[in-house]
Amino acid sequence: MSTWKYSLLLVWVMCLLAGCKNEPNNSYTIGFSQCTGADEWRKAMIKGMQRELAFHPNVTLLYRDAQYNNQKQIEQIRELANSDIDLLIVSPNEDQPITPIVEEVFQKGIPVVVVDRRITSPFYTAYVGGNNYEVGKIAGEYINTLLKGKGKIIEITGSPKSTPAIDRHKAFMEVMAISPDIEVISINGEWEKQFAKPAFLKIIDQHPDADLIFGHNDRMTVGAYEVMKEKNLLGKVKFVGIDGLAGPDGGIDMVNKGVFEASVIYSPGGEEAIQKAIEILQTGKTNKETILHTAVIDSSNVRMMKMQTDKILSQQDDIEKQQKRIDDQIKIYNNQQVFLYVMSGMLVVTVVLGSLALYSLRENQKINRELKTKNQEILEQRNKVQEMAEKAQEATETKFRFFTNISHEFRTPLTLILAPVEELLAAKKSQATILKKDLQLIHKNALRLLRQVNQLMDFRKIESGKIRLKASQHDLIAFLRDIQLPFEGMAKKRHIDFQIITSLNSLPLWFDADMLDKVFFNLLSNAFKFTGDKGRIYVYVEQDSARNIAIIRVEDTGVGMSAEESKRAFEMFYQGQNAYAKGTGLGLPLSQEFVELHQGKISVQSKKYKGTCFTVELPLGKDHFSGEEISAEKESFLPEQLYLKEECKEEKADLMPGTVPVHEREYTILVIEDNEDLTVFLKERLQENYEVITAADGNQGMKEAFEQIPDLIICDIMLPDTDGLKVTSILKSDLRTSHIPVILLTARNTVEQQIEGMHTGADLYLTKPFSLQFLQESIRSLLMNRAILKNHYMGDVLPNPKASAPINKLDKKFISDFKAIIETRLAEPSLNVDSLCKDLGLSRIQLYRKVKAVLGVAVNDYIQTIRLNKACHHLQQPGVSVADVAYQVGFSSPTYFSTAFKAKYGVSPIEYKNQKYTPQE
Repeated sequence: MSTWKYSLLLVWVMCLLAGCKNEPNNSYTIGFSQCTGADEWRKAMIKGMQRELAFHPNVTLLYRDAQYNNQKQIEQIRELANSDIDLLIVSPNEDQPITPIVEEVFQKGIPVVVVDRRITSPFYTAYVGGNNYEVGKIAGEYINTLLKGKGKIIEITGSPKSTPAIDRHKAFMEVMAISPDIEVISINGEWEKQFAKPAFLKIIDQHPDADLIFGHNDRMTVGAYEVMKEKNLLGKVKFVGIDGLAGPDGGIDMVNKGVFEASVIYSPGGEEAIQKAIEILQTGKTNKETILHTAVIDSSNVRMMKMQTDKILSQQDDIEKQQKRIDDQIKIYNNQQVFLYVMSGMLVVTVVLGSLALYSLRENQKINRELKTKNQEILEQRNKVQEMAEKAQEATETKFRFFTNISHEFRTPLTLILAPVEELLAAKKSQATILKKDLQLIHKNALRLLRQVNQLMDFRKIESGKIRLKASQHDLIAFLRDIQLPFEGMAKKRHIDFQIITSLNSLPLWFDADMLDKVFFNLLSNAFKFTGDKGRIYVYVEQDSARNIAIIRVEDTGVGMSAEESKRAFEMFYQGQNAYAKGTGLGLPLSQEFVELHQGKISVQSKKYKGTCFTVELPLGKDHFSGEEISAEKESFLPEQLYLKEECKEEKADLMPGTVPVHEREYTILVIEDNEDLTVFLKERLQENYEVITAADGNQGMKEAFEQIPDLIICDIMLPDTDGLKVTSILKSDLRTSHIPVILLTARNTVEQQIEGMHTGADLYLTKPFSLQFLQESIRSLLMNRAILKNHYMGDVLPNPKASAPINKLDKKFISDFKAIIETRLAEPSLNVDSLCKDLGLSRIQLYRKVKAVLGVAVNDYIQTIRLNKACHHLQQPGVSVADVAYQVGFSSPTYFSTAFKAKYGVSPIEYKNQKYTPQE
């Protein structure tokens, strides 16, 4: 009972605290439409309003700047009027265009205060501003007195359509009319310095003898002063402006500096406008006309005026600082008040919840006892289910491991089937022709087996979540035309109209070339499979710029699919009712997975017996890919894709036609392979052109490599002891063998596994089954690039940079160290192979083979070439004898030097020196 009494007491306290809050004052919203806020006079008006509003925190000011645009000001006034404002302040840009909208607002019952410039209608509540006629008159009287009734005056007026400019000019000219000896030239300055200066610049050359410049505001007068100063015409000319603003470079400051003779005060009226608005809002009554006073500021009163204005500005800064502090204190107070309410409420809620919790605790104790028994039963059941799940997972993993291993085991036998078949098919001998028909059948079925294995492997990767794409930029049109080529023979044979239809010459697109090759190859294979002879297969390619996608449609006139078959076309393992064309049921589901990995879409539309259309939509650009999915280099097709395309070819072309053959048995190749059949096969096919040595495991292979220093190594990855990746890494890290190109053979074909192989330094990663012709051309290419490097580092011939093969860091360091030692010790006759072996830490035979492999010359020949090249340079220097040059480049005697020099260049050293002969080899 006491708890409930305490709760009621707290609620009463909260109500009491809430009642202590002060009743807020009436709040007002004032809209202010300014013709422009860009100049200092208008800024002074805004600051004046802000100073006055500091005393009225319950008033909100909505400010709009029309930027000298009548239409914009009309739209802003209409927008303010529709914003539930209590009063409108208007400073018109021009009187006639703005008058109708002001009348419209006034007639809605909204009070209107017109500031500075008048309108042409009496429908407004109050006017606040100076008497522009009076300002012009006072300025004229002051100038007339200053010039003593004689002289030439250039008057810079404001906009000719604005009432202040009209009134000031009219009064000024009336005063000047009483002094016939005063000549007045008037120009339009549009109120701003940037317009006044060009106008003044045009006229000043015609009137360089002007005695006084009078501007309708201080800004334009300053512009005229700057022009006169630039032209060195200041002399006796005097300057008078209007506004008399405080602050740096204002009218008061310019008079104080002696730049102006005087400035007529024209108050912005910001404070007075807000005062008039507050008066109207609070009382509903006010004087309609409030004319601001004016006066002339000259040397007689400028100091006093400047002191007063500086003091006012300083006090205003202090007021603003104090106001900010007050606002901060009010925020703190409000926050503390809210915090007190929240804490009080939380205390009440805590007491109430505590009472409920006590009751709930007793009830929960009863329920918990019942749940404990049930939980024990559930826990036992969960443990049983978990054991079953673990066993199921183990069985699944075992199945997947078997599935993966048996798929990999297919690849080596397939290599031994496909490579000999390809070789026999390419043969031109009569015995090969007899067997060609049967061999083509073997070849075709072996390719089908390979394709099914690849589909199963892709399915395994997708199921395990390990498939990753590597996107690079390709031309989609060229890519599709490459895929089109293998099908053209079949289309021709079956009289099928097969075309790629597009209006685009090219279409740059980011995608994984291997994945999309499989997608479009599968779609075209299906189209040819289900389209009869003399049918039609069209591939449409277009770009949808609005959706930022590329659209590819594969359309055929085949047997089509029913609605049910179309709906289930992308289901894994699903096969339609076409009994004559059964498949694995993996092609379309895999295609869908590959397209969706590209953030694209694939769909199908089909009618039974009328044909089918598959539509693939792929996003343009690369922003939809993650950083890991973007490849810096263009991905090439995997070699096995070449086999897939061979199914549709009638004849097979060379993979790399036109390559230059190497010299017979000039190079040595080391084959490291544990499969005896594959080893024998490779040796038989390669030994016609190369010296071939073999090794059955990794350790034996490394031993042979270090002893024989071959020109190229072919190594399997799956070896009995040391795997091929480790063998490659060791060989590429050892100075003796780092220069040797390595080709890796493997059944491991994922991108991650290929990247792992290339990280070891391998020059080529070839997946089984591989094309023998592709392997042979790859060997030729690597050896040819190695020969190009030899020429490059010899310095005799500089190859085309595009044709140069990459060289690893270890070989670069060896060449650099080798050349540096020779350059340093070139003058020593004792520089020879033995001393170089000692400096480089290599045996004599290892150094010879390393230099021969990298540079293509013997060590002694290289040293002598460097010495003779250096001698040519020294012989061109004046005052150097042949004997001196011989000793400088390390020859033991001038006689031997002369003999070697003439043998290389065909002239003696003395003849070369006298003729300045430049040898050409």
